[in-house]
Amino acid sequence: MEVKEKIFNVQTTRRAEMIDITGQVGSIVRSAGVKTGEVLVFCPHTTAAITINENADPDVQHDMLLTLDEMFPQNRAGYRHSEGNSDAHIKSSLIGCSERIPVTDKHLMLGTWQGIYFCEFDGPRNRKVFVQVVDKDS
Repeated sequence: MEVKEKIFNVQTTRRAEMIDITGQVGSIVRSAGVKTGEVLVFCPHTTAAITINENADPDVQHDMLLTLDEMFPQNRAGYRHSEGNSDAHIKSSLIGCSERIPVTDKHLMLGTWQGIYFCEFDGPRNRKVFVQVVDKDS
C-alpha cells in the first residue's frame, strides 16, 4: 500500500465561511494516479473543519453557517476562553477535522451533489489542508 501526501493553503476572507476545495483535492488524487484507494482530507486547526455537503446550491452553505451561528453565537454569555472564539472551537469539534473519501479510477467517489468544504469559523486566516492519498493497488 503506497501513501502520497500533499499540503495546500486556503486563504479565508470572512470570520465564517465554507470554501469548496473539491477541485484541489480531486487534482491531487488525479496526479497521484491512484486507481483504487482512498483520500484523507485533514484540517490541522482547532477553529476550522472539513465536511462534505451539497455543492450545487450556495444557499446550503449559508443555511448551515446561519444555523451554527444561532446555536453557538460568538458572544454567548458564560464563555471563559479569553480569545473570544469559543464558538469556533465548538463548531470545529462538531463538524470534525477530516473526511475520508473512496477513490476509483483516479476519481473521488462523491455523490452527484456532494463537494468537500473547508469550514472557517475564526477567520480571516491563512489555513492549511493536508491530503493523504492511499493507493490500495500498490
